[in-house]
Amino acid sequence: MYNNHFTGEFPKSLWSVVTNQLSVVMIQNNNFSGTFPTQLPWNFTRLDVSNNRFSGPVPTLAGRMKVFSAANNMLSGEIPWDLTGISQIRDLDISGNQITGPIPMTIGVLKGLNALNLSGNQISGHIPAAFGYMSVLTILDLSSNALYGEIPKDFNKLKLSFLNLSTNQLSGEIPTSLQNEAYDLRFNPGLCVSSNSPTHNFTICRSRSNFSNGLSKRLTTLFSVLTSIMFLSLAVGGFLILRRQKHRKDRLPWKLTPFHALHFTEHHIISGLYEENWIGDGRSGKVYHVHVTDEAGAGSMVAVKKIRSLQNLDENLEKDFLAEVQILGEIRHTNIVKLLCCISNSEAKLLVYEYMENGSLDRWLHQKERNGAPAPLDWPTRLQIAIDSARGLCYMHHGCSPAIVHRDVKSANILLDSEFRAKIADFGLARILLKAGEPESVSAMCGTFGYMPPEYGYQRRVNEKVDVYSFGVVLLELITGHVANGGGAEYCLAQWAWKQYQENGLSVDLLDEEINDPAYSEEMLAVFTLAVICTGEQPSMRPSMKDVLHALLRFEHRSGAESLQYAASEERALLEP
Repeated sequence: MYNNHFTGEFPKSLWSVVTNQLSVVMIQNNNFSGTFPTQLPWNFTRLDVSNNRFSGPVPTLAGRMKVFSAANNMLSGEIPWDLTGISQIRDLDISGNQITGPIPMTIGVLKGLNALNLSGNQISGHIPAAFGYMSVLTILDLSSNALYGEIPKDFNKLKLSFLNLSTNQLSGEIPTSLQNEAYDLRFNPGLCVSSNSPTHNFTICRSRSNFSNGLSKRLTTLFSVLTSIMFLSLAVGGFLILRRQKHRKDRLPWKLTPFHALHFTEHHIISGLYEENWIGDGRSGKVYHVHVTDEAGAGSMVAVKKIRSLQNLDENLEKDFLAEVQILGEIRHTNIVKLLCCISNSEAKLLVYEYMENGSLDRWLHQKERNGAPAPLDWPTRLQIAIDSARGLCYMHHGCSPAIVHRDVKSANILLDSEFRAKIADFGLARILLKAGEPESVSAMCGTFGYMPPEYGYQRRVNEKVDVYSFGVVLLELITGHVANGGGAEYCLAQWAWKQYQENGLSVDLLDEEINDPAYSEEMLAVFTLAVICTGEQPSMRPSMKDVLHALLRFEHRSGAESLQYAASEERALLEP
């Protein structure tokens, strides 16, 4: 039927009629109109509808599809995120339509894709770093869109015979392997090349190497001097503090700052801080569980964190600390652990939280090697924990002004209630420590090895993307069952996942054998891909937590009608407590 002048609406009934009879459908170069079914027939291997007038969203492609071309139609909406079902596809062309939104981060699952043409649409956002791991990709055309940001450095790994990124809004240095006349990168005024580049069509990137080398030497010397002064000051200061405490007879009274209606006093909390009630020891301090009773005699449990290194603050720092705690205490969100009150004096700072009955996620994932290990969590429960945690972080990043960066997202800081609903804990403590007088370089120590992104090694200031990286590691823990830092200083889970993904692709061997249910394998591998993207080396190439949450919600286990209704309301409720 191709290369004719057929017109009119393509009959919807024909899509179902051909389901069991045809695997190849070619109706290109006509004037057909109409829309595609939500799901194309399962046995289609090739479908070419290019140069027609089809409209509506891009359809979900068939599992056996190898070639799909819908160029020069009127398709709209976003590219589907769930691409795991078309892992066999070789050629994909949806150029010359009205497609919007970003290129899905999950594009990397198309390991066999040889040619991709998305040109002539209205696609925006960054170019996913996952392109760099599509080893057989040789033809890539993303021209005439609204893409911005840098070209991923991982493009150096590709062996492209054709590349067109022209007429976008890209910026930064062009990867070395692309700095030649063979590739079309024109009409991206923000792009630049190295000084020794063979191409002369772009401006030279400014070099800071000489300046950086000289500055590095001066900073090294200055750091050595300041370190010596700091240790001397600490020694003298410590001596003076101990002497002053030795002669102090009377303690200052405790001050309770409530953020919710309380049925206990500071005396109830302080009297419960003894070793028998100790339940954990984190980076910021010891944690106790304390049983409190109300006037009617009803009892409940609270968690109390005694923060280290915040003693004897001067008046201004004390105000800063209380102001920061006040901000955290006013946060109301279902997936963030509730801060009930702060109890403080000049010698100690206590933060009182709601108690989470099932403890931390790491206990349920990694205590199988210890005595008293709990039963393994099934995949639907793990997915729900991931979604709950993403909701909490999404609210911190996008629903708070200014945004709150956690800085220490890990499975030990994700707590579970009696129904295994997850909440983010220890949020904002890193910022409190900074505001309370710790040196700013403490930002490099606020994370936990195995969860810390690469930029902790060279940046003093960090943004929300550090939490995205750490959350990606948590996703890998949920999927593989591995610990984040099981191999010591020379190994971390994120590096292992990147290596496996690059060298071996997606395989059920990656999944936690304790919950490797074939019914969920494809879904788990899709979340594995999302985790790999979250742990990318370049912060700018990582998705936002809003993007991550949207991706996870697509896998939430709901009925079809319920899922559609929920998805519509989720966007409205995303930033609400």
